[in-house]
Amino acid sequence: MTTADERVQILKMVEAKRISPEEAAKLLEALDRAAQEEGVRDKGKAAQWFRVRVTDLHTGRVKVNVNIPMGLVNVGMRMGAKFAPDLDGVAIQEVLNAAKMGQRGKIIEVEDQDSGERVEIYTE
Repeated sequence: MTTADERVQILKMVEAKRISPEEAAKLLEALDRAAQEEGVRDKGKAAQWFRVRVTDLHTGRVKVNVNIPMGLVNVGMRMGAKFAPDLDGVAIQEVLNAAKMGQRGKIIEVEDQDSGERVEIYTE
């Protein structure tokens, strides 16, 4: 269960009067602490994968899903740039720097309404 799902579940329990708002507040604080601790643990661990995903905005279908080992991130950035031509050289360099600095999770998301595509670049 994701943190968002857990939050919704807590709010539903309040709505159903199974727990008090005060108890819900404590549970939500505990979720926040757990998420922060998880983030601290992840920061010490280098990302293993560089991922580029292109999704069709109209159908939701994934058109491209490329998973590249972090050691080959420069090649991945060039591939990602082909699918997101609106990203200028500065934006691409910023994404590359974020990946090299160990940022984990989604680094960038770009929607191109003209071509009907969403490009997401993230590391895991």
